[in-house]
Amino acid sequence: MRIRPGRSTRPRTRIRPTHDTALDGFVVAVDRGRYTCAIGDRVVTAMRARELGRRGVVVGDRVAVVGDTSGDEGSLARIVRIDDRASILRRSADDDENTVEGRQERVIVANAEQLVIVSALADPPPRTGFIDRCLVAAYDADIEPLLCLTKADLAGPEEVLAYYADLDLPYVLCHPDRPLDELIEALRSRLSCLVGHSGVGKSTLVNRLSPDADRAVGVVSAIGKGRHTSTSAVALPLPGGGWVVDTPGVRSFGIAHVDPENVLHGFLDLLPASVNCSPNCDHLTTPGCGLDALVAAGGADPRRLTSYRRLLSSRTGDTRPSA
Repeated sequence: MRIRPGRSTRPRTRIRPTHDTALDGFVVAVDRGRYTCAIGDRVVTAMRARELGRRGVVVGDRVAVVGDTSGDEGSLARIVRIDDRASILRRSADDDENTVEGRQERVIVANAEQLVIVSALADPPPRTGFIDRCLVAAYDADIEPLLCLTKADLAGPEEVLAYYADLDLPYVLCHPDRPLDELIEALRSRLSCLVGHSGVGKSTLVNRLSPDADRAVGVVSAIGKGRHTSTSAVALPLPGGGWVVDTPGVRSFGIAHVDPENVLHGFLDLLPASVNCSPNCDHLTTPGCGLDALVAAGGADPRRLTSYRRLLSSRTGDTRPSA
């Protein structure tokens, strides 16, 4: 018998398919091809089954898991099914869909019910342009937004709240030396995702909400720009029920994935006036735009219209100053 180099002469063993009972799981972390899943009161490490093909698994996914689901050290289960997602929160690296960065779309979390936009009132100062981008992404994904204003001991919220007065945006104030009762109640029994610039106190909030989170807490630099302190999204259970997804601090929140017609849905205070526009109104240069008439009549804050048009222009690579 001729033996080819590198080939064993041992008889092949045919691997028979397993018929393990699939257990429902919830993906709480993703790290280099390994997925941490919560199954009941156990935490299980799993890999994606080959039959799933190229379909990605992200934090928040509801999945079916088979194999070794003991959760013991060294055990490895398999994810064999991903349930349909109720919502998908995405962001891109850029606003302009014509750039490479704009086409790099990233799923942040699946099945989130609430997007908690964390913004410091000082050190670093609030950036309404970033908040506006998050609102556009939240409404596009059909996720409820909640504005969480931190470091309320350093500055008052009046200026930020005045900017969003016509939007009726829900918000909570957080002080470092006061209980987080209002925020805890807003998160109870829900899957919420926290997003915010580095240094706004997001990880500090998570550590207070979930004492076992053990997330790194960074120090804000003297120039007011925060350091990145979390490097991957992770879902953490809340003592009162519900989950909170802590995400890495970001410097930008691109919306190239949002259809231009849907950007206006992130500005609900301006949206009703669009019915007065001509059918082909671009809301930028078209004469007689209903949004201009709304602002001229005192029905909306002109800064809101400026922000909307800045975001809309950025979709085409316009280089006007960003918010």
